[in-house]
Amino acid sequence: MDNSSSLRTIIIGLLALASIAVYGPNINAETHYRPHISIGAKAGMTFSNMTFSPSVKQGMKQGMTAGVAFRYAEEKNFGLIAEVNFVQRGWQEDFEETDFIYKRQLTYIQIPLLTHVYFGGRRFKGFLNAGPEIGFLIGDHVTSNFDYRNPEKVEGFPIQNRTLEQMSMDISRKFDYGITAGLGCEFYIRPRHSIVLEARYYFGIGNIFPDKKKDVFSASRGSSIIVTLGYNFRLR
Repeated sequence: MDNSSSLRTIIIGLLALASIAVYGPNINAETHYRPHISIGAKAGMTFSNMTFSPSVKQGMKQGMTAGVAFRYAEEKNFGLIAEVNFVQRGWQEDFEETDFIYKRQLTYIQIPLLTHVYFGGRRFKGFLNAGPEIGFLIGDHVTSNFDYRNPEKVEGFPIQNRTLEQMSMDISRKFDYGITAGLGCEFYIRPRHSIVLEARYYFGIGNIFPDKKKDVFSASRGSSIIVTLGYNFRLR
């Protein structure tokens, strides 16, 4: 089973367990729940890398994210979230014990559509978010202290057993898609005002480089850990 299949299985399993926990005891109970609608904004940090095949020596690249969210809760412990986020992703090459630097920042507008399962009291709630996400590349920036287009000509460059093509290749696919899931908590400072802390993982399925048999890479997809702090206001 590949990584994408494994992640999908985990997310489906988590949602199934959450649904059983929320709805199982009340399946025959009559409920009277007024739908809640909230809007919010958030900002935070991203820690990203890429899955390349053949592999590339790399570390996590740090970036920023910010966005707005719309949340609709129809049932007592279940809702839906739509977001529009500005996200900095990419990767940072690992040159081991040398002083060479190569960082590639890929900036996206990303739109996740999430299932929102929550639990807790009036002042504090925990939650699980999970669902698909699409994105569009709006920026591509390289930071380097050497000629990354001709690294074989750079004195002292660690070229042995290293994939080089990704440093100078253009991004051929600006549209991105994947799966995201996160855990978090929400603190209500007033009945309609809350602070939201969330840690989320994004697993990209789409490749940024061509992936046919004749191409260099068969896989070139991104992944990110995202930590955000946000504010929500309940409209009703």
